[in-house]
Amino acid sequence: MKIKKLGHCCLIIEEEGRKIMTDPGLWTVSESEKQENIDIIIITHEHSDHLHIDALKNILEKNKNAVIITNKSVGVLLDKENIKYKILENKKITQISGINIEAHSCKHEEIFREIGQVENTGFFITERLFYPGDSFYNPNKEVEILALPVAGPWTDIKSAINYALEIKPKYCFPVHDGMLVTFGSSHNIPKNIFEKENIIFKDFESSVKENF
Repeated sequence: MKIKKLGHCCLIIEEEGRKIMTDPGLWTVSESEKQENIDIIIITHEHSDHLHIDALKNILEKNKNAVIITNKSVGVLLDKENIKYKILENKKITQISGINIEAHSCKHEEIFREIGQVENTGFFITERLFYPGDSFYNPNKEVEILALPVAGPWTDIKSAINYALEIKPKYCFPVHDGMLVTFGSSHNIPKNIFEKENIIFKDFESSVKENF
């Protein structure tokens, strides 16, 4: 298995002569749209850093035979755009182009109360790589390779480490790390919450002095 990371959560996984793409989202548009010979596109959930509709359309223009695998919630959005897909949920297994994919349904990890609590699906690819999406879901089976979420408004490095120690993969590598170099939801979510409580949240962008 060969894995190339385009950024954040968009991976190109090569196995048995096939190419699988994961979560072509907002922060990897320019790279994901360049990809060719994609056989399978996996989408874990509907958040924009995992699903960018216009980018997906452009990817499908170059990869007309690519099969999208996702869950019902994402399917609702794809239906609006007349984009074909296959639903895979609840520990069901499918084989596409000789590649086994198993779905593990769960919820997005909690950000704060009900914020972001969308349907999330982790995917086991060829019984080797587990890609959990935005979750710390335990598939309760041996995992050789773990795509480990390391940053975001719903996690911290301590939680990421504990998750990897719980799963005990042979290998792991970081995903969901785009916000480490990009201002985004890590700041916007607390800002919106604090405003309702009359607390002023300042981003402290680079080279900008803030007055208090």
